[in-house]
Amino acid sequence: MAKVLVIAPHPDDEVLGCGGTIVKYVREGSEVHLCIVTKAYPPEWPEEEVKKRREEVLKVNEILGIKKTFFLDLPTLKLDTIPQKELNNVIIQVVNEVQPEVLYIPHKGDVNKDHRLVFDAVMVLVRPKPGSVIKKVLSYETLSETEWAAPFIENAFVPNIYVDISETLEVKLRAMSEYRSELKEYPHPRSLDAISALAKIRGASVGVRAAEAFMLVREIRI
Repeated sequence: MAKVLVIAPHPDDEVLGCGGTIVKYVREGSEVHLCIVTKAYPPEWPEEEVKKRREEVLKVNEILGIKKTFFLDLPTLKLDTIPQKELNNVIIQVVNEVQPEVLYIPHKGDVNKDHRLVFDAVMVLVRPKPGSVIKKVLSYETLSETEWAAPFIENAFVPNIYVDISETLEVKLRAMSEYRSELKEYPHPRSLDAISALAKIRGASVGVRAAEAFMLVREIRI
């Protein structure tokens, strides 16, 4: 059993990146927390849509079994307007409260700049200082963000950790179905068909029916 923290720049990143893995942790008796860094805001998004998004997150939490969600409520797609110190401070407060042993964060090469800024902020905050409880940091892939990045080596997502989600893929898809404001029709990558297809491809890569793939950023074994 472990204490786990998933950091998601936007609502639905947690489901796309590691929804099946979250369910596995919960079923094993581990404690999973979620930190959603940004939220939509008027007038770019209608007030009703902003409220609906928060309701969707709470429904998803219930399906996945997440113990607690921290909403930082920074402006989505505007993290580059927030001073780095402010972003660091609000995330480290969550890390300090949860004291996770395992941390899941977005991929550094994602096309969405919010993802890259969150990755950089977290890596500063979780430097392996003496006494740190964080023993493992993994980066997840997010459909329509990871694979759409420019085809340069520094953006490449090269997974080296695979989690068998054959028994939890359906729960992941059910959770994603609650994000009605984010879900698209196939062949958009943020569709149930595409999510299922990626899970099957990742699974076939390692001989299981379905999997989620991660890049191991750091692991400390005592």
